Amino acid sequence: MLYVDSAMIPEVKAAIQWGWVTGVTTNPTLLAKSELSPEATLKQLKEIVPGEIYYQLTAHQFDAMVAEARAAIKILGGQTVLKIPATALGFEVTAHLSGEVPCAVTAIYSPAQAAVAREAGAKYAIAYVNRATRLLGDGMGLVREMAAILGGSETKILAASIKSPPEAVATLQAGAEHLTLPYEILKAMTTHDLSEKTAEEFAQSGVGLSQ
Repeated sequence: MLYVDSAMIPEVKAAIQWGWVTGVTTNPTLLAKSELSPEATLKQLKEIVPGEIYYQLTAHQFDAMVAEARAAIKILGGQTVLKIPATALGFEVTAHLSGEVPCAVTAIYSPAQAAVAREAGAKYAIAYVNRATRLLGDGMGLVREMAAILGGSETKILAASIKSPPEAVATLQAGAEHLTLPYEILKAMTTHDLSEKTAEEFAQSGVGLSQ
């Protein structure tokens, strides 16, 4: 599945109207760019998006994270996916909540963390591909290692931090099942110079049904 990684209402609305974008992922940085409050942004996203809406917890204590999760669920209902950081506390919160709401452990940088995410009941394990390449040297290698750990389980790889269509394709080839991409990258994935040229040639020389 493909998601748009944005909290900008016009971008999300446009992406969803394409018909092949499944849902939306947000994070605190993206929500800060919205002209609306986080609560108002999530409410508008719920009106626009037919599928999953990802909200990332920002609290730093167990009880506060659970309370924040409940607040998100109250707004988003059955469309909620909670993004929870891959920390010792985050895994504890994931194990606590995963039985009642889909959880996505985010910012995974090792296959060991992917294994813990699986055992904690996470629906998704999120790898930051481009960032992992910059920080660790091989983001695609990380995805392959995660795929080896998670293969056959109910925890699926959602890849983020992808900067180009070729990187998106390479991530899928490495074993990611799902991608979340910025609006412009999603749009760029639909085009190729040769496709545009071929379509133009058909339009100029071909015939079809009368309008």
